[in-house]
Amino acid sequence: MHFNSSHRFVCQLVGLLISLFATVPGHAQTGDSACGSLANGYGPYDYRTDKPKLGIVERYHFTPEVETLIRGSTNVLPGPDLDYTLRASPNHHRALMSMMRYGEKMKSPQPQGTGYSVECYFERAVRFRPDDTIARMLYATFLSKNARTPEAIRQLELATVAAADNGFSHYNIGLVYFDLKKYDKALLQAHKAISLGFPKTDLRDQLQHVGKWAEPSNESTDSANPTANGPTPEASQQ
Repeated sequence: MHFNSSHRFVCQLVGLLISLFATVPGHAQTGDSACGSLANGYGPYDYRTDKPKLGIVERYHFTPEVETLIRGSTNVLPGPDLDYTLRASPNHHRALMSMMRYGEKMKSPQPQGTGYSVECYFERAVRFRPDDTIARMLYATFLSKNARTPEAIRQLELATVAAADNGFSHYNIGLVYFDLKKYDKALLQAHKAISLGFPKTDLRDQLQHVGKWAEPSNESTDSANPTANGPTPEASQQ
């Protein structure tokens, strides 16, 4: 998977999120795990629905300089501010992307100034909101970049269940499958998005470019959800 295409996809995805993304409310789980309790002095807040409560966090901790890893806001390094942001909002999509890039920049599974490993922040995000398809897509991207394709696919399968009848989500899940070169799965997601009326054609165009496009049939859209009769995101966090 090419980083530039993945990064461009995430930036576009987050930009569209506010106006297009529809969610099903989830329930925070604050129990302990290997990646720590989700209980926090401020929050935890859902990045999708609690944005007004996150204004102060983004003003003083998740600044543009922190997001782009130029420098920290309360520390020389951005690690402590990324950690604070992701404890206040475990599924903060942009902060998760920055944390992934921070680990890559520092060449460390737990870069300086963070309370957990980079992977733990993704585990905490999907534990906090199992229905957050974008958090799962970002987790899948992290796993793919670390050569853990089967685990990445599992996250995408769970994201597909959570996406339900959201064409926007199925389309973007398809883009991640495409980056994984899982063209058959990307095609199914493209068909599902089309059946739900999602208008963008980039995924179809990319599949056509690599010779993997086929026109949808009733069977292909019905089979786009590989775990429709399996465990829900709430039942399986990873």
